[in-house]
Amino acid sequence: MALAFYDGFRSVLPSAVRTVWDWAQVVASCVAVVWGWLVQRRALSKQLLDPPTANEFRNRKSGEVRRSTGLALVGRSLVVLAAPVLPALAAFGVGWIVAVLTVREYPSEVGARRWLQAHSSET
Repeated sequence: MALAFYDGFRSVLPSAVRTVWDWAQVVASCVAVVWGWLVQRRALSKQLLDPPTANEFRNRKSGEVRRSTGLALVGRSLVVLAAPVLPALAAFGVGWIVAVLTVREYPSEVGARRWLQAHSSET
């Protein structure tokens, strides 16, 4: 569906403008991949400074699950508005996800390890 929206936008452009637009999308997508990576890495680094405890992490996750349905519906409607820049948005998402998947340890792991160390030394 998203590709059809983007193709529909792109098909109404004149040929010369379409070529310029395609190159602009290539450049924007390259920048967006790096930007997505940096945004996620900075967020993870910030979270590592004060990692959540197991209960805090569980509460955050349950809140995310409750909001996910509404956010998915809003996201679908925004695709129509974002059709001209979908390649750059997709590239941002790819950079963000790659940063999440290649991190050495997650803040929740650090928080759980610290909690375990603190409670195992008490016994």
